[in-house]
Amino acid sequence: MSTEKAIRRCAIYTRKSSEEGLEQDFNSLDAQRAACEAYIASQAGEGWRLIKTAYDDGGYSGGSMERPALQQLLADIAAGKIDIVVVYKVDRLTRSLIDFGRMVERFDAKAASFVSVTQAFNTANSMGRLTLNMLLSFAQYEREITGERIRDKIAASKQRGLWMGGRPMLGYKPSGRTLEIDPKEAPIVVHIFQRYLALGSVHALRDDLKRDGIRSKSWITRSGVQAGGGVLERGALYHLLRNRHYLGEITHKGQSYPGQHPAIVPADLFEAVAAKLSQNAVARRDAPLRPGGSPLAGLLFDQAGHRMSPSHARGKSGRPHRYYVSRPILAGKSDTAVAIQRAPARELESVVAERLTQIMDAPIDWAAARRALNHITLNDTSVVLSFDRNALASDWLERLRNDQNFSERDYTLEIQARFAARSGAVRMLDAHGRSVTQAPEINDALVRALGRGWRWRALLLRGAYRSSTALARAEGVTRKVVRRCIALAYLAPDLQREILDGGQRPGLSLDRLFTLDIPRDWAAQRRVLAQTFTL
Repeated sequence: MSTEKAIRRCAIYTRKSSEEGLEQDFNSLDAQRAACEAYIASQAGEGWRLIKTAYDDGGYSGGSMERPALQQLLADIAAGKIDIVVVYKVDRLTRSLIDFGRMVERFDAKAASFVSVTQAFNTANSMGRLTLNMLLSFAQYEREITGERIRDKIAASKQRGLWMGGRPMLGYKPSGRTLEIDPKEAPIVVHIFQRYLALGSVHALRDDLKRDGIRSKSWITRSGVQAGGGVLERGALYHLLRNRHYLGEITHKGQSYPGQHPAIVPADLFEAVAAKLSQNAVARRDAPLRPGGSPLAGLLFDQAGHRMSPSHARGKSGRPHRYYVSRPILAGKSDTAVAIQRAPARELESVVAERLTQIMDAPIDWAAARRALNHITLNDTSVVLSFDRNALASDWLERLRNDQNFSERDYTLEIQARFAARSGAVRMLDAHGRSVTQAPEINDALVRALGRGWRWRALLLRGAYRSSTALARAEGVTRKVVRRCIALAYLAPDLQREILDGGQRPGLSLDRLFTLDIPRDWAAQRRVLAQTFTL
């Protein structure tokens, strides 16, 4: 009888967060690979064999799955080319518990397992999974703490007036942690402010600067690529005219602090421009909406300050879809630093209208809403409404103050949202990963199980049956079914309401729910469901 072990194809994955040291003959990636190769060789008796493909990500963070070698590794696992993934440490693969959960699902689908050389476990058994989840929780905690420290350091530095980096600005040259005036560009900045006052329109200013050949700042990136130097479009001009760096200030989260760099624009000129911008914004807000028009037109901006204008596109069915699109996209360009450059109009307007309806305590009145809003900024994970404090009715302000996402410091309201491509189109998603315009769909099996859980729980609590075994026998089901259904009755009220209303998370079914070990703590329940079913 043959005792030869089945061949287990092993792939080694290595990662280093920074590119520092990668030019050395024997770098960190090589050291990780050597340790993994030695471990695979020690398991040769178990049939382990190293495949030739190298999966190395040098200079990529473990906080994201957008890594070329990792994506190739996952594709090869999906193709059935790999049986075991070997890493030096678990955080080389990922530092995110949610990302790891997604990876494990893909591993399991192809019967692939995961092994950490220095932490002596693998995901082929339940103890390995438990240990790994604990380690990943600490890795994610460490990453979040590090992020908080960095954010705190940046905030403290900006309060001291230090420049913490970013894109070079027209008129200034970076000099360590401050800025120096560029003598050639500074007069151009002052000229732009003066011309705006003279022309009274950013649109006219753009054309005027274009005729005079005035361009945006150009610079050489770290990789030696020429950047900038393009035509100053309206979005960039709005951002420039509002930029308080030109007053010698540093801004952070809506607050301004005296900077350690000199001012370029006199305060009276800057304030006159600001007043003119506000006046024009009010005029745009007060302009009557055309029937079927885009109510957020003139108010919506992307993260870089580019205006987002209404646009249309036709899907595969030939049906038109409305979008708000960043101006660089409309001009045939793209700003890679901006995460969301195209947003679905119907979904975005629906979310904004719903929140404004709560504030107004009445059906949406877009004319009144536009008068109350200064602008709306679209970020990758949120929509930020900025209000004109002088135009807010007292009852609106009172309701805003009761909203935990409202900041009275800068009169902004943050709405959590994210975007993703679905069926060839960009969709706005809620916290559960579902399109905000997707109709609820009640899962009868989930609702029925929840109802049985409440009924059986009540029977046991009032002593109608001596045990769950007796109850199961009387109901004609197994004791396991009784226990699982009763566990549903202990779900957090909001999770139960989602099930009853058909608003449960995408992919949540009775079978999948029964496979989870649902904790009793409501906050822990929400985390488990979010990690398991958020897309």
